Amino acid sequence: MRTTDLPQVRSLELFRSMSESNFDTLMQAAYLQTFPTQLDLITEGDPADFLYVVIEGCVELCARSNGRESTMGMVRPVGTFILAAVLKDAVYLMSARTCQKSKILLIPSENVRDAFERDEAFARAIVVELANCYRGMVKEHKDLKLRTAVERLANRLLRYHREQGSAGSLDLPYDKRTIASLLGMTPENLSRAFNTLKPYGVDVDGAKVHLSDLKSLQILAKPNPLIDNRES
Repeated sequence: MRTTDLPQVRSLELFRSMSESNFDTLMQAAYLQTFPTQLDLITEGDPADFLYVVIEGCVELCARSNGRESTMGMVRPVGTFILAAVLKDAVYLMSARTCQKSKILLIPSENVRDAFERDEAFARAIVVELANCYRGMVKEHKDLKLRTAVERLANRLLRYHREQGSAGSLDLPYDKRTIASLLGMTPENLSRAFNTLKPYGVDVDGAKVHLSDLKSLQILAKPNPLIDNRES
């Protein structure tokens, strides 16, 4: 692996606390590869042979059952997937595919488990990472269970608005099919939800969304830090 790529990987909280020798050993077994858009990387049910680290681009995690498919999450730089399966030496519970041209680091699962045994700081960082993933899943589950489709969309728009600088407008980060799936909706339901939000100052123009009445939108959405705070 090229040394010029190491700072990006080293900056990830998961690897930051590792000793230099253990980190170097782990990276010697890893390799970096660029994948084209819409390429299947892993398939649910297959053995977890690698831990994946997204260095550039974006990866969609998805699942399928009984002829249905749903987007489970999106991984952007610098982020990993799927850590739990790697540690358990188990099969993947989700599939993954690139959403755009992506540069991804592949670390053999066996080497990750070896580093977990050798490096106490790395082991602690993994526990924290898995705890964050668990809390994130609880929040996503609460969002789906406790809110209507319109409320889910309103809160997601407020979240994107904050992440993009709170300037009164935002760019949808994914296509509407993907956003609908992330919110547990069909594309048709998403379209109806956008129409419902028009009286609350939400105006959609392709991928651009203008928010002209944030106060009304927030009153409708009722943001809850125990659901919407991604950092806690």
